[in-house]
Amino acid sequence: MKPPRLVMFDLDGTLVDTAPEICDAVNDTLCHFALAPVALQQVKDWIGHGTHSLLVQALACSQCQTEAAVRASAALAGIAAVFKIRYARRCGTGSQPYADVVQTLERLRQRGAHLAVVTNKESAYTQTVLDAHGLTPFFGAIISGDTFATKKPSPEGVSACLAQFGVAASEALFVGDSSIDVATARNAGVPVWVVPYGYNMGQPIAASAPDRTIATIGAIE
Repeated sequence: MKPPRLVMFDLDGTLVDTAPEICDAVNDTLCHFALAPVALQQVKDWIGHGTHSLLVQALACSQCQTEAAVRASAALAGIAAVFKIRYARRCGTGSQPYADVVQTLERLRQRGAHLAVVTNKESAYTQTVLDAHGLTPFFGAIISGDTFATKKPSPEGVSACLAQFGVAASEALFVGDSSIDVATARNAGVPVWVVPYGYNMGQPIAASAPDRTIATIGAIE
């Protein structure tokens, strides 16, 4: 594969380890409503579909209910409103970029590659995390879970990046950590590499059949 002209990255579990601060915000919220806390590993397994979905899963676990029952509950809107406040306070405070991320982004930028983030995280939180770790200037496009009507595994965000930079799918690369990322890249016709250290809902990433598994972001040429 030739060096890609456009490299698109997932955020949580790929560029930045955000699970600790998400877990803190979830447990802040559960504590506020006198509900049992959840464990960090559980939160890691729930990451992938955006923070609202994660909150629903946490509430279902804490209350021994089904996700459908939580979604139908009249209390959900109020709990979600508290969670937004708690996560806004925590966001960017307990996360860290993974090894080789900053150096690799700088190297790719110097090579002339276009860089983008495509995440299911809501835009306000996406921007906060990127800003907190000085990553925002690297990216020419930032696609969040609420940028379009659909989110990953829909190819809409990836397709928008391809169009913005005038890059063919075969000249691009998607880098993620989950089966959602692999499905997104496949739906957009883009090659996909994955890192093994992220949040793949508790499943081995190899089962998603990516084009390549890399130990760190630093393997990207």
